[in-house]
Amino acid sequence: MSYPNNKETPKKNQLGNQNIIYIIILILVCFICGASIEMSIHKTSIHQETKIYLLPVGDIDEETLETLKSRLAETFHRNVEIHDGMNIPKKAYNPQRKQYLSSHILDELHNLVSSSEKEKYLAITGVDLYVPQLNFVFGEAELGGQFAIISLARLHQSFYGFPDDRALFLERTVKEAVHELGHALGLRHCPNPECVMHFSNSLVDTDRKKAVFCSSCLKLFEKHKEHR
Repeated sequence: MSYPNNKETPKKNQLGNQNIIYIIILILVCFICGASIEMSIHKTSIHQETKIYLLPVGDIDEETLETLKSRLAETFHRNVEIHDGMNIPKKAYNPQRKQYLSSHILDELHNLVSSSEKEKYLAITGVDLYVPQLNFVFGEAELGGQFAIISLARLHQSFYGFPDDRALFLERTVKEAVHELGHALGLRHCPNPECVMHFSNSLVDTDRKKAVFCSSCLKLFEKHKEHR
């Protein structure tokens, strides 16, 4: 008479349970790896979409560039890098005004670098800038474009015959940089005198406003960021 081998049944059940465990582990590993890949792709996408370049036009000291790099990254939540600089275009100089035409320098930037819609370039120069309609400008930007420029010349106390104040100069520089990059990101002038996007007719306006967006401009900034 043949009897069933009762000892083989637990082994088969044990093997079946082990296979189930292996399958579950495999699924979990695949899920974790897939999530990691997706997160990596997402981070890479953010990195690619959020880059600001600081481009010196002429000699700009390292402290100013590093201060801008840190503060702009904090304000715009974007990766900020210092780009190779360029010489001050001689053709931009107006000997009658003893100033440089800002729009001409922006044109030169177009010839110097090839940028994508996801990149913003902020040129920083120490020379005094102007546009034909105004006596001077602290900066200029392409509204919703890739390029902007700021001048440091009139941000120094010494320009007006006063002793230099380094901290005040750097704070003014940050405000003008945020302002022009705000234009490049699609923001227009703001009527709020404390908002960084308020138009500065003089340093009185620059010193009065803050280095950040007001609540209204911040909402617009977030809205523009969603579409970029």
